[in-house]
Amino acid sequence: MEEMEKTLLQQIREKEQEYAKKLEVVRKETNASIASAQAEAESRLCTADSIGKTEAEKLYWQEKGTIDTEIEALRHGAAAERESAAARGERNLPRAVEAITGYVTVK
Repeated sequence: MEEMEKTLLQQIREKEQEYAKKLEVVRKETNASIASAQAEAESRLCTADSIGKTEAEKLYWQEKGTIDTEIEALRHGAAAERESAAARGERNLPRAVEAITGYVTVK
């Protein structure tokens, strides 16, 4: 009976060792899968960050161009208004001189 129990104990130990080896293999595979997934996630984050920066810079320059165009249009409009006001002033200058002279000489 003792021989049989010893053999049974040995069988149990062998099974424990077999399962321990399988467990170790599964743990290594799982750790490798986790490391691979982390590397893939980091790679995707870097790619997304790079794409985001590229798109942001593209949008910046596009909008800057639009704003520069608007600024130039405003400058042209202001220059045209300035020229128009100067022309009106020149046309009205003789009348203004007469009005001022008449006012000063009458008093």
